[in-house]
Amino acid sequence: MTRKFTEQEIVRREKLNNLIEMGRNPQDETFKPNVSFKELFEKYDSFSKEQLQEQPTENYKIAGRAMMVRDQGKAMFIVIKDFTKTSQAYVRKDSVSEQDWNVMSNVDLGDIVGIEGTIMKTNTGELTVRANSATIITKSLRPLPEKFHGLNDIEERYRRRYVDLIVNEESKEVFEKRSLIVSEIRNYLNEKGFMEAETPVLQSVSGGASAKPFETYHNTLDMDLTLRIATELHLKRLIVGGFPKVYELGRIFRNEGISNRHNPEFTSIELYEAFGDMQSMLELTEDLINHVAVKVNGTEEIVYGDTNVSLKKPFKRIEMVDLINEVTGINFNEITSFEEAVKIAKDNGVKLEKHHNSIGYIINEFFEQKAEETLIQPTFVTGYPIEVSPLAKKRKGSDAITDRFELFIGAREYANAFSELNDADDQYERFLNQLREKESGNDEATDMDIDFVEALETGMPPTGGMGLGIDRLVMLLTNSPSIRDVILFPHQRNKN
Repeated sequence: MTRKFTEQEIVRREKLNNLIEMGRNPQDETFKPNVSFKELFEKYDSFSKEQLQEQPTENYKIAGRAMMVRDQGKAMFIVIKDFTKTSQAYVRKDSVSEQDWNVMSNVDLGDIVGIEGTIMKTNTGELTVRANSATIITKSLRPLPEKFHGLNDIEERYRRRYVDLIVNEESKEVFEKRSLIVSEIRNYLNEKGFMEAETPVLQSVSGGASAKPFETYHNTLDMDLTLRIATELHLKRLIVGGFPKVYELGRIFRNEGISNRHNPEFTSIELYEAFGDMQSMLELTEDLINHVAVKVNGTEEIVYGDTNVSLKKPFKRIEMVDLINEVTGINFNEITSFEEAVKIAKDNGVKLEKHHNSIGYIINEFFEQKAEETLIQPTFVTGYPIEVSPLAKKRKGSDAITDRFELFIGAREYANAFSELNDADDQYERFLNQLREKESGNDEATDMDIDFVEALETGMPPTGGMGLGIDRLVMLLTNSPSIRDVILFPHQRNKN
């Protein structure tokens, strides 16, 4: 495969050859910095230019990427970005060796340079490293985007995230904050006595959510496998096994569409607590989100897009049928006929699929198509129909409603939780219903997991469980409009 280079890339490769001929191969250099720009600023930024001249500083070694070069003939200023911040170096021809000067004469934007020298301040008060030796540690063979425009092509930003992180400081800050959010979630749960667990990514039975899985095959075992669509069923096996509080924070894979809220692989956390229930999960969820927001952003009040969102406790609670009634004026508590429910759906433009063959399904479709978009401030929606909740306990006294909630913020779902179903026979029947749905055309229906049924037959205590989308929470707390803004390497279509 023959590669074609641009004119700029050809020039850079010629400069690389010049450096090699000088005996300075940048791709074979070693250089170990002994200080960061952040540390230098903390130590010297309060000094004036005159104070630094009167009190010569010690020799420091700094390294970073050249972001701008101002060539003044016999001297140059190089704006350098290290891992902590951006500052500059001053290289004079008469202050470094002849070879160092010749090397630095070949510097390009994007090169990683190493500077050794003392600290000074310019006439404008800018903290600067005055070089007594300098070298190019790594030659950048591809030019960075033009300084004042940056990497503005959104698709290219996602495709070449490494460049995006170099030229867009805001992107780097998002992912630094993401790391803090994940760490704070772990800290919160660990302090509450939860144990982190790791469950299989490759599974023989797909379950724990309504989603289409990715399929694969294991040669040695001679069996079909899927990538997990949830961690739920294995974590609940651990509750059966005697762990009182467990969680897993990791990647989930669903063979579904891509949008600003969906990526084929994403990060979620699921947690389970023996002797908990929907109510204890609700209280834990709002406390966790509030805690992380305050720890990471320092406030309960945030802005997402053009909307002010309050994460102050308690969040609003509302029954699904009551919300539908508020938005549409239709009271499903008074509707007992499936035929009447179908007519009402048709009259109100609610689209139904073939497998939506009960009132519960129609209630859920009314909610998703008519009411969900109204949930801007944090709201727990409770009272989910049993048809869409195959792993949740029935509400006491009802065969139609489960003890389940979903949390919505900005018209998006963030968390899903319920009192876990621990009746093995009921679970078996619900798995059978899911298989019937699959036969009716619902390719997101769950499979039969006999081993899980047998685990419940062994005996699982009353349990509360909750799943939270990490990517969406990061979007919320960093005011990012797309899930691809908070995933380092989101999936992209192949370039033509």
